[in-house]
Amino acid sequence: MIRLVHLSDVHLGPLPSFRAGELMNKRLTGWLNWQLARARHLRQDILTGLVAHMASMSPHLIAVSGDLVNLALPAEFEQTARWLETLGPASRVAVIPGNHDVYVAGALEKAESAWGNYMRGETLDAAPFPFVRRIGEVALVGCNSAVPRPPFVASGQFTPDQALRLETWLRRLGEMGFFRVVMIHHPVTGNDAADWRRGLAGADLFRKAIAAAGAELVLHGHLHRSTDASLAGPKGEIPVLGIASASGDPASGEKPARYNLFEIERAGAGFSCILTEYGYQRIGDDIVQRLKVRLS
Repeated sequence: MIRLVHLSDVHLGPLPSFRAGELMNKRLTGWLNWQLARARHLRQDILTGLVAHMASMSPHLIAVSGDLVNLALPAEFEQTARWLETLGPASRVAVIPGNHDVYVAGALEKAESAWGNYMRGETLDAAPFPFVRRIGEVALVGCNSAVPRPPFVASGQFTPDQALRLETWLRRLGEMGFFRVVMIHHPVTGNDAADWRRGLAGADLFRKAIAAAGAELVLHGHLHRSTDASLAGPKGEIPVLGIASASGDPASGEKPARYNLFEIERAGAGFSCILTEYGYQRIGDDIVQRLKVRLS
Protein backbone atom coordinates (compact mmCIF):
# COMPACT_ATOMS: atom_id res chain seq x y z
CA MET A 1 0.00 0.00 0.00
CA ILE A 2 1.16 3.52 -0.84
CA ARG A 3 0.13 6.36 1.47
CA LEU A 4 -0.03 9.68 -0.38
CA VAL A 5 -0.72 12.90 1.53
CA HIS A 6 -1.97 16.10 -0.10
CA LEU A 7 -1.70 19.53 1.50
CA SER A 8 -1.79 22.97 -0.05
CA ASP A 9 -1.65 26.75 0.42
CA VAL A 10 0.89 26.70 3.20
CA HIS A 11 1.50 30.48 3.18
CA LEU A 12 4.44 30.10 5.52
CA GLY A 13 4.80 32.94 8.00
CA PRO A 14 5.79 35.24 9.50
CA LEU A 15 7.01 37.46 6.68
CA PRO A 16 10.80 37.79 6.71
CA SER A 17 12.63 41.12 6.70
CA PHE A 18 12.72 42.93 3.38
CA ARG A 19 13.80 46.19 1.78
CA ALA A 20 11.16 48.83 1.05
CA GLY A 21 12.09 48.73 -2.61
CA GLU A 22 11.02 45.09 -2.83
CA LEU A 23 7.41 46.23 -2.38
CA MET A 24 7.41 48.57 -5.36
CA ASN A 25 5.24 46.22 -7.44
CA LYS A 26 2.31 43.84 -6.86
CA ARG A 27 3.87 42.88 -3.54
CA LEU A 28 2.60 46.13 -2.01
CA THR A 29 -1.07 45.09 -2.29
CA GLY A 30 -0.17 41.61 -1.06
CA TRP A 31 1.67 43.06 1.94
CA LEU A 32 -1.34 45.22 2.83
CA ASN A 33 -3.59 42.16 2.56
CA TRP A 34 -1.23 40.22 4.83
CA GLN A 35 -1.21 43.00 7.41
CA LEU A 36 -4.98 43.51 7.38
CA ALA A 37 -6.20 39.90 7.16
CA ARG A 38 -3.97 36.99 6.21
CA ALA A 39 -1.59 37.26 9.15
CA ARG A 40 -4.58 36.55 11.41
CA HIS A 41 -6.27 33.96 9.18
CA LEU A 42 -3.17 31.87 8.44
CA ARG A 43 -1.19 30.76 11.48
CA GLN A 44 2.16 29.04 11.77
CA ASP A 45 1.18 27.07 14.88
CA ILE A 46 -1.86 25.67 13.03
CA LEU A 47 0.42 24.53 10.20
CA THR A 48 2.90 23.00 12.65
CA GLY A 49 0.17 20.98 14.35
CA LEU A 50 -1.25 19.76 11.04
CA VAL A 51 2.16 18.70 9.74
CA ALA A 52 2.93 16.81 12.96
CA HIS A 53 -0.36 14.92 12.66
CA MET A 54 0.32 14.20 8.99
CA ALA A 55 3.78 12.82 9.83
CA SER A 56 2.18 10.35 12.24
CA MET A 57 0.56 8.70 9.20
CA SER A 58 4.02 7.77 7.84
CA PRO A 59 3.26 8.86 4.26
CA HIS A 60 5.37 7.51 1.43
CA LEU A 61 4.88 10.69 -0.60
CA ILE A 62 3.77 14.21 0.36
CA ALA A 63 2.23 16.31 -2.43
CA VAL A 64 2.18 20.09 -1.86
CA SER A 65 0.08 21.92 -4.44
CA GLY A 66 1.53 25.41 -4.21
CA ASP A 67 1.39 28.75 -2.41
CA LEU A 68 4.19 28.02 -0.01
CA VAL A 69 5.06 31.72 0.23
CA ASN A 70 3.08 34.95 0.39
CA LEU A 71 4.82 37.71 -1.58
CA ALA A 72 7.58 35.81 -3.41
CA LEU A 73 10.25 37.71 -1.50
CA PRO A 74 13.73 36.24 -1.97
CA ALA A 75 14.01 35.55 1.77
CA GLU A 76 10.70 33.67 1.69
CA PHE A 77 12.11 31.10 -0.74
CA GLU A 78 15.05 30.47 1.59
CA GLN A 79 12.62 30.18 4.53
CA THR A 80 10.39 27.68 2.76
CA ALA A 81 13.39 25.65 1.55
CA ARG A 82 14.29 25.06 5.20
CA TRP A 83 10.65 24.21 5.98
CA LEU A 84 10.53 21.65 3.17
CA GLU A 85 13.50 19.88 4.71
CA THR A 86 11.46 19.38 7.88
CA LEU A 87 8.78 17.58 5.85
CA GLY A 88 11.22 15.02 4.53
CA PRO A 89 13.78 14.44 1.77
CA ALA A 90 13.01 15.62 -1.76
CA SER A 91 12.51 12.00 -2.80
CA ARG A 92 9.38 11.90 -0.60
CA VAL A 93 8.07 15.47 -1.05
CA ALA A 94 6.81 16.86 -4.37
CA VAL A 95 6.00 20.55 -4.77
CA ILE A 96 4.40 22.57 -7.55
CA PRO A 97 4.12 26.39 -7.62
CA GLY A 98 1.02 28.40 -6.80
CA ASN A 99 0.14 31.95 -7.78
CA HIS A 100 1.77 33.43 -4.66
CA ASP A 101 4.98 31.59 -5.47
CA VAL A 102 5.18 33.43 -8.83
CA TYR A 103 3.75 36.70 -7.55
CA VAL A 104 6.12 38.80 -9.66
CA ALA A 105 8.20 38.24 -12.78
CA GLY A 106 11.27 36.12 -12.11
CA ALA A 107 9.88 34.53 -8.96
CA LEU A 108 9.43 31.07 -10.51
CA GLU A 109 13.14 30.88 -11.28
CA LYS A 110 13.95 31.81 -7.66
CA ALA A 111 11.57 29.11 -6.41
CA GLU A 112 13.14 26.54 -8.72
CA SER A 113 16.61 27.45 -7.46
CA ALA A 114 15.67 27.43 -3.76
CA TRP A 115 13.47 24.33 -3.76
CA GLY A 116 15.64 22.29 -6.10
CA ASN A 117 14.66 18.64 -6.30
CA TYR A 118 11.50 19.22 -4.28
CA MET A 119 10.03 20.75 -7.45
CA ARG A 120 11.58 18.38 -9.97
CA GLY A 121 11.02 14.92 -11.40
CA GLU A 122 11.09 12.99 -14.63
CA THR A 123 10.27 15.13 -17.67
CA LEU A 124 9.71 14.45 -21.33
CA ASP A 125 12.09 17.18 -22.49
CA ALA A 126 13.76 20.34 -21.21
CA ALA A 127 10.44 21.81 -20.02
CA PRO A 128 10.18 21.42 -16.21
CA PHE A 129 6.42 20.73 -16.16
CA PRO A 130 4.69 18.38 -15.99
CA PHE A 131 7.18 16.33 -13.99
CA VAL A 132 6.56 12.81 -12.72
CA ARG A 133 7.38 11.11 -9.43
CA ARG A 134 6.93 7.34 -9.20
CA ILE A 135 6.66 5.39 -5.98
CA GLY A 136 5.60 1.77 -6.19
CA GLU A 137 2.67 1.61 -8.60
CA VAL A 138 1.66 5.24 -8.02
CA ALA A 139 2.77 8.04 -10.35
CA LEU A 140 2.29 11.68 -9.36
CA VAL A 141 2.22 14.14 -12.27
CA GLY A 142 2.99 17.71 -11.17
CA CYS A 143 1.68 20.49 -13.43
CA ASN A 144 2.23 24.24 -13.31
CA SER A 145 -0.69 26.67 -13.61
CA ALA A 146 1.01 29.63 -11.89
CA VAL A 147 1.89 32.80 -13.81
CA PRO A 148 2.50 36.39 -12.66
CA ARG A 149 -0.70 38.46 -12.74
CA PRO A 150 -1.60 42.11 -12.06
CA PRO A 151 -2.70 43.27 -8.59
CA PHE A 152 -5.96 41.74 -7.34
CA VAL A 153 -5.84 38.96 -9.95
CA ALA A 154 -4.93 35.41 -8.87
CA SER A 155 -5.88 33.39 -11.94
CA GLY A 156 -3.67 30.77 -13.53
CA GLN A 157 -2.88 29.55 -17.02
CA PHE A 158 -2.54 26.09 -18.56
CA THR A 159 -0.92 26.20 -21.96
CA PRO A 160 -1.36 23.97 -25.05
CA ASP A 161 2.23 22.71 -24.92
CA GLN A 162 1.88 21.65 -21.29
CA ALA A 163 -1.45 20.00 -22.12
CA LEU A 164 0.25 17.97 -24.84
CA ARG A 165 3.01 16.85 -22.47
CA LEU A 166 0.43 15.98 -19.80
CA GLU A 167 -1.55 13.83 -22.21
CA THR A 168 1.62 12.09 -23.39
CA TRP A 169 2.69 11.33 -19.81
CA LEU A 170 -0.75 10.03 -18.84
CA ARG A 171 -0.91 7.71 -21.84
CA ARG A 172 2.54 6.29 -21.12
CA LEU A 173 1.91 5.84 -17.42
CA GLY A 174 -1.48 4.26 -18.12
CA GLU A 175 0.07 1.77 -20.50
CA MET A 176 2.58 0.86 -17.78
CA GLY A 177 -0.21 0.22 -15.29
CA PHE A 178 0.37 3.08 -12.83
CA PHE A 179 -2.24 4.69 -10.60
CA ARG A 180 -2.01 8.23 -12.02
CA VAL A 181 -2.44 11.24 -9.73
CA VAL A 182 -2.37 14.67 -11.39
CA MET A 183 -1.58 17.70 -9.22
CA ILE A 184 -2.21 21.33 -10.21
CA HIS A 185 -2.64 24.48 -8.12
CA HIS A 186 -5.75 26.07 -9.65
CA PRO A 187 -9.23 24.49 -9.82
CA VAL A 188 -10.08 22.83 -13.13
CA THR A 189 -13.87 22.43 -12.98
CA GLY A 190 -17.05 24.50 -12.80
CA ASN A 191 -17.42 28.14 -11.85
CA ASP A 192 -14.20 28.10 -9.83
CA ALA A 193 -12.18 27.38 -12.96
CA ALA A 194 -14.15 29.88 -15.04
CA ASP A 195 -13.72 32.82 -12.63
CA TRP A 196 -11.65 35.41 -14.52
CA ARG A 197 -9.99 36.68 -11.33
CA ARG A 198 -9.18 33.41 -9.53
CA GLY A 199 -9.80 30.66 -12.07
CA LEU A 200 -7.74 28.91 -14.74
CA ALA A 201 -7.31 30.07 -18.32
CA GLY A 202 -6.85 26.93 -20.38
CA ALA A 203 -8.82 24.71 -18.00
CA ASP A 204 -10.52 23.29 -21.08
CA LEU A 205 -7.13 22.10 -22.35
CA PHE A 206 -6.47 20.37 -19.03
CA ARG A 207 -9.88 18.68 -19.12
CA LYS A 208 -9.37 17.53 -22.72
CA ALA A 209 -6.01 15.96 -21.85
CA ILE A 210 -7.60 14.08 -18.95
CA ALA A 211 -10.57 13.02 -21.10
CA ALA A 212 -8.26 11.69 -23.82
CA ALA A 213 -5.64 9.89 -21.75
CA GLY A 214 -7.31 9.26 -18.40
CA ALA A 215 -6.14 9.49 -14.80
CA GLU A 216 -7.23 8.02 -11.50
CA LEU A 217 -7.21 11.19 -9.38
CA VAL A 218 -6.78 14.98 -9.73
CA LEU A 219 -5.66 17.18 -6.81
CA HIS A 220 -5.62 20.97 -6.49
CA GLY A 221 -5.54 23.80 -3.95
CA HIS A 222 -5.93 27.60 -4.34
CA LEU A 223 -9.49 27.96 -3.01
CA HIS A 224 -8.65 27.55 0.70
CA ARG A 225 -11.53 25.13 1.08
CA SER A 226 -12.10 21.43 0.58
CA THR A 227 -13.92 20.60 -2.65
CA ASP A 228 -15.24 17.50 -4.38
CA ALA A 229 -15.86 17.36 -8.13
CA SER A 230 -15.16 15.05 -11.06
CA LEU A 231 -13.94 15.02 -14.65
CA ALA A 232 -14.94 12.77 -17.51
CA GLY A 233 -12.31 10.20 -18.41
CA PRO A 234 -12.15 7.54 -21.10
CA LYS A 235 -13.31 4.88 -18.61
CA GLY A 236 -15.64 6.91 -16.38
CA GLU A 237 -15.61 9.75 -13.87
CA ILE A 238 -12.32 10.83 -12.30
CA PRO A 239 -12.38 12.37 -8.78
CA VAL A 240 -11.14 15.97 -8.52
CA LEU A 241 -10.37 16.97 -4.94
CA GLY A 242 -9.30 20.30 -3.50
CA ILE A 243 -8.06 20.85 0.05
CA ALA A 244 -8.26 23.76 2.49
CA SER A 245 -5.20 25.84 3.39
CA ALA A 246 -2.76 23.94 5.59
CA SER A 247 -2.46 26.98 7.89
CA GLY A 248 -6.11 28.09 8.00
CA ASP A 249 -7.19 29.29 11.46
CA PRO A 250 -10.84 28.30 12.02
CA ALA A 251 -11.21 30.84 14.84
CA SER A 252 -10.58 33.69 12.38
CA GLY A 253 -13.28 32.70 9.88
CA GLU A 254 -10.87 30.91 7.54
CA LYS A 255 -11.80 27.35 6.57
CA PRO A 256 -10.12 24.99 9.06
CA ALA A 257 -6.71 23.64 8.05
CA ARG A 258 -6.87 20.12 6.62
CA TYR A 259 -4.98 17.49 4.66
CA ASN A 260 -6.04 14.44 2.67
CA LEU A 261 -4.56 10.97 3.05
CA PHE A 262 -4.94 8.53 0.15
CA GLU A 263 -4.24 4.83 0.73
CA ILE A 264 -3.64 3.23 -2.66
CA GLU A 265 -3.06 -0.43 -3.41
CA ARG A 266 -3.49 -2.92 -6.20
CA ALA A 267 -6.88 -4.68 -6.24
CA GLY A 268 -7.17 -7.30 -8.96
CA ALA A 269 -6.82 -5.68 -12.36
CA GLY A 270 -7.30 -2.21 -10.89
CA PHE A 271 -6.64 -0.25 -7.72
CA SER A 272 -8.28 0.48 -4.40
CA CYS A 273 -8.05 4.09 -3.22
CA ILE A 274 -9.37 5.16 0.18
CA LEU A 275 -9.52 8.86 1.07
CA THR A 276 -9.38 10.05 4.68
CA GLU A 277 -9.58 13.77 5.40
CA TYR A 278 -8.05 15.06 8.64
CA GLY A 279 -8.17 18.56 10.02
CA TYR A 280 -9.17 21.08 12.62
CA GLN A 281 -12.76 21.83 13.60
CA ARG A 282 -14.49 25.18 14.07
CA ILE A 283 -14.37 24.63 17.81
CA GLY A 284 -11.49 23.08 19.73
CA ASP A 285 -7.80 22.54 19.09
CA ASP A 286 -7.85 18.88 18.11
CA ILE A 287 -7.20 17.45 14.66
CA VAL A 288 -9.88 14.89 13.85
CA GLN A 289 -10.89 12.54 11.06
CA ARG A 290 -13.37 14.51 8.96
CA LEU A 291 -14.42 11.77 6.56
CA LYS A 292 -13.38 8.44 5.11
CA VAL A 293 -14.56 7.22 1.73
CA ARG A 294 -13.53 4.69 -0.89
CA LEU A 295 -12.84 6.42 -4.22
CA SER A 296 -12.18 3.23 -6.16
